[in-house]
Amino acid sequence: MINLKSIQNFSKEEKLKYMLILTEGQLSSEKDFIANLSNISAIINACIQGCNWVGFYLVKDLQLVLGPFQGLPACNRIEIGKGVCGKSVAEDKVMVVENVHEFEGHIPCDSASNSEIVIPLKKNSKIIGALDIDSPHLGRFTELEEKYLVKLVDKLEKYYSN
Repeated sequence: MINLKSIQNFSKEEKLKYMLILTEGQLSSEKDFIANLSNISAIINACIQGCNWVGFYLVKDLQLVLGPFQGLPACNRIEIGKGVCGKSVAEDKVMVVENVHEFEGHIPCDSASNSEIVIPLKKNSKIIGALDIDSPHLGRFTELEEKYLVKLVDKLEKYYSN
């Protein structure tokens, strides 16, 4: 069992570094992809404050289908190219949206969400899903968090591609 009380006094960057350490530990001790996504969503949720939803969408039948997550119930399916997640996957790029209500085509799964970051997830250079994180705070996601979340997804891709 992981005790995260010790990180309460860490700086933001120390929490993000610890998030990567916990992710590495999870990935090195478990081979099941869904189990890893489940625990990694919990790790992110514990290490990054001010989020109301942290989870994964997986590509199935040319759609994004809800995968493991932390938060309220979410959209089950998102068309690739639609919403922040779908656009991130279609364009194969990280999307940081400071105000989702100003994003054309935003799909409101939780009315409390105001900002979002989405990072495509790949296996052997092919997009297989996305990490999606929402926050009730406008402009919540910083370049520092983006940098560490990309590193987290890179670790996940490395383990999954082996």
